[in-house]
Amino acid sequence: MLDLTTLTLPRFEYLEPTTVEEALSMLSKYGEGAKVLAGGTDLLVSLKLRAEKPDYLVDITNIPNLDYVKYTGNKGLRIGTLTTLRAIEKSDVIHKRYPVLSEAAKEMGTVQVRNVATIGGNLCNASPAADMAPPLLVIDAKVKIVNLRSSKTVPVEKFFRGPGLTILRRGEMLTEILADDLPQGTRTAFLKVGRSRVDVSKVSVAVAIRLAKTTCKAVRIALGAVASSPIRARKAEKVLEGKELKEETINRAAQMAASEAKPISDIRSTAIYRKNVTEILVKRALNKALEQAR
Repeated sequence: MLDLTTLTLPRFEYLEPTTVEEALSMLSKYGEGAKVLAGGTDLLVSLKLRAEKPDYLVDITNIPNLDYVKYTGNKGLRIGTLTTLRAIEKSDVIHKRYPVLSEAAKEMGTVQVRNVATIGGNLCNASPAADMAPPLLVIDAKVKIVNLRSSKTVPVEKFFRGPGLTILRRGEMLTEILADDLPQGTRTAFLKVGRSRVDVSKVSVAVAIRLAKTTCKAVRIALGAVASSPIRARKAEKVLEGKELKEETINRAAQMAASEAKPISDIRSTAIYRKNVTEILVKRALNKALEQAR
């Protein structure tokens, strides 16, 4: 087994901007030779393994006003890119209004890791198994991306381009995650399976569902670790929309979600196992959300 403690970091120039503008200037100047350091729980491992060999490390952790959870009725939820997973887990407003986010954060790593790891880092690492992505997909969240000239907001679903790849261009940085209020009566759930409770997901599932009595008015299902990026299971959603949520309908939706999954076999799991577990977790997550609604 590889002992990470015996590995040294590659050589790089360490940069420590104190403003967003300064960080953007550095990212614009050094381009692909620069890597952003936020929590570092993913990046430092990649550096030790030589999977990443940047010429410049841009440490944004000392930039003020990027670590916050804010909620206002008219603007919804805003989360700064440097907000830790532990802060999301413990946030009263997130627990009350967006519980699927706090559920997912609580399931990630150890308390020590969650005290350091950031939501922005989790998204920008662009792992197919990024556990914060499926919950953000089902609450229709967006990310704010800035450069020296302008800013834009992009749906989380369009942020990923593949394993380790995002739509961020040279000189751009993710600064904020935004989500509108969930429609009244929406219920959510998050479930995952890993080799251990603190390990990276083999499969993760998030759902958000809204009922009119026993009929599904709206539903979102998102899957993690079963495709090249976190995905929406749109065909499975169509199975449920406008239908009375009986056991048979839920089972068909779960089977459809598994058919939409395109997993690979790797060190953590096999593709067939991931497909089978996707069906099981979607079924369980839907029933969990339904129990809350009832």
